[in-house]
Amino acid sequence: MLASVKTLLESIVDYAGLFPPAKLDLPAAMTNYDRYCRSADAWMLGRFILPASRLNEFLGLLPTLASKDSQPRQWTLSTIISQDWEADLSQVKAAIEHDNIAIASLEFSPVSPPEIANIIPRLPLRVEAFFEIPFTSNLDSYLEVLASTNAAAKIRTGGITAEAFPESDRICRSILAFAAAKIPFKATAGLHHPLLGKYRLTYEPNSPSAQMYGFLNVAFLAALAYYQKVTLTEGIELLAESSVTSFKWHQDGVYWRDRYLNISEVEASRQHFFRSFGSCSFEEPIDDLKQIKLL
Repeated sequence: MLASVKTLLESIVDYAGLFPPAKLDLPAAMTNYDRYCRSADAWMLGRFILPASRLNEFLGLLPTLASKDSQPRQWTLSTIISQDWEADLSQVKAAIEHDNIAIASLEFSPVSPPEIANIIPRLPLRVEAFFEIPFTSNLDSYLEVLASTNAAAKIRTGGITAEAFPESDRICRSILAFAAAKIPFKATAGLHHPLLGKYRLTYEPNSPSAQMYGFLNVAFLAALAYYQKVTLTEGIELLAESSVTSFKWHQDGVYWRDRYLNISEVEASRQHFFRSFGSCSFEEPIDDLKQIKLL
């Protein structure tokens, strides 16, 4: 594997096995994550995504995986905060000192910019917070409240229906705006596959298919946006790339058309800008990358 590929994709998949379309029960999702942590592909695995309302259930199940061969030394969690955010933050603060977990981030359901301003001072220290920004909202009002804070943004890039996938110009405009405002972000939903293509929306036998965005497209667009090396028109075209040959991968960097990112730029964009994407499957991204010969 080329170093540029590994740098772009390291710790990029936050495992969301509890959520559709996989929608596993908690023991099954925990068992999967435990297995992924011990696989050869663990370098690409990020956090385990867990609703705050299920923290006590999760902690109760940890002893069932407690053996020398099965339990990770520490579980790194990204905790979903519901509209009842005060109760959820209480759950988080009660669990945050538990020896076997590290709550690394919080992901908030959509709330208004004034409510975000109210929440931010009440966040736990050293825990990153992602606030979901609906594409139908006034983006500038969210940027204004998130700028100059340690909080980050979250965008929803798909779902289990064709209608859940936003227009590519909305994704691109948001990423460019986050970069200009120096606001980190993550993505969630619909990014199981590396490149744009038509894929089944669920795992049901009669599942319909739809055009789904690729996580390579989004990650590379984010890196270019971070360094202000891409326009809106070019970004939309980049999101539409469906062939791995559209990118020229080298050991120390990667090209898209005449746009080049060296490995240090790729690393900085991942550390400081595009954090990760949530996926209910870890195996699909890995299998697809192997199929296109990037792994």
